[in-house]
Amino acid sequence: MYILVLSLLAGLATTFGGLMVVARPRWSERSLAVLLGGAGGIMGGVVLFDLLPSAWRLGGVLATAEGFCTGVIFLFCLDRLFSFFMPASPQERNKFYMINMGYLIAVGIALHDLPEGIAITAGYAVAHHLGLVLVIAIALHNIPEGMATAVPLLMGGLSSRKIVAINGLVSLFTPAGALLGMMLLKISPGLIALLLAVAAGAMVYIVRFELIPESRTRHPNYSLLGIFVGFNISILLTMWH
Repeated sequence: MYILVLSLLAGLATTFGGLMVVARPRWSERSLAVLLGGAGGIMGGVVLFDLLPSAWRLGGVLATAEGFCTGVIFLFCLDRLFSFFMPASPQERNKFYMINMGYLIAVGIALHDLPEGIAITAGYAVAHHLGLVLVIAIALHNIPEGMATAVPLLMGGLSSRKIVAINGLVSLFTPAGALLGMMLLKISPGLIALLLAVAAGAMVYIVRFELIPESRTRHPNYSLLGIFVGFNISILLTMWH
């Protein structure tokens, strides 16, 4: 129960990140460019310095490549599925595009949070202090990820209540992963590696085809600033991890 409570608190950091965004509903184009670029930088850094190295270490090259490709293909298919519901009106199409982006980011982060929850359980199984360090590190990761989910949803016109609810749902994947880890007598490194690589592929698709292009349309220079800041934040979080 103690592990589940701590993993839930780590997951709820995602909701806290979303609340930080909805607390200030009006953003300038430059601010939006920085926020979207920053989200892309953070997610790209998490993939490069956390997800892919961990997947490679636990499952090897083949499992990492399979999971990565699966994540990219899964998000591509999900994106195409959402596009079938694209409205005809240009104004409505823009809102739909932003909401679609927010949903895709939420899916990518949920895929990321599940193996993180398993990692918390594994950490406590090895040493109590290691589990606690993982909880703190994951919570710090989840705050900007919650912001990354909330920004496009807010830009798409979704209500603050719905944005917080979506982030709250994503937050549950961390304790769900911890519970899954507790249920498994022996946590399979191959399974964790596959999940980490799938999350990496999903995030790369989101960064490459959603976040960065939209950020650059808002303001190219401020987009680069956001990417730079976000990438460095991810480096600091990985060093803390």
